[in-house]
Amino acid sequence: MDKKKVIVRFYRFKNRLKEKTAGLAPGKVSISAEALEAAEAALEKMAEDYPDWVSGLIVKLQEQHGRCVDSPEKRRESLEAINHIAHDMKGQGGTFGYPLITTIADSLYGFSYSRDEITDNQVELIKAHLDAMRAVIRGRVSGSGGEIGEKLIDGLNQAIAKYDK
Repeated sequence: MDKKKVIVRFYRFKNRLKEKTAGLAPGKVSISAEALEAAEAALEKMAEDYPDWVSGLIVKLQEQHGRCVDSPEKRRESLEAINHIAHDMKGQGGTFGYPLITTIADSLYGFSYSRDEITDNQVELIKAHLDAMRAVIRGRVSGSGGEIGEKLIDGLNQAIAKYDK
């Protein structure tokens, strides 16, 4: 029995989107001044709303921290939720003028990434991170925070040294 010959054709299309995003497309690629102004205005509006927005995330972190305190047997799940929220927060703070939130969230993210056993001391360390975040948002400590920012980070580092053993 003879099998029929099958013809297979491959079509390779040039990726024009890649050229455009890399600035390699023929002709001039530019963004209009109006579009840039609109984007900057939208970013400024979002920056104004950021403290209220991030306060909601801090409340979610507090809820997960409370679960760590109340249900030690479910700490792993709560710590994973904390890790996901901290990951989101660490990418946002600097964008909206709150790099201290990014610093604190990055520390919390690294701390909560993978823990085999979650002790009471480590739960206290989560609380220290939350306290520092609340202080930044309540005080509207934007930018580096100057002396206040230094004190907050120093206090957090002291808590890390005390509780993370």
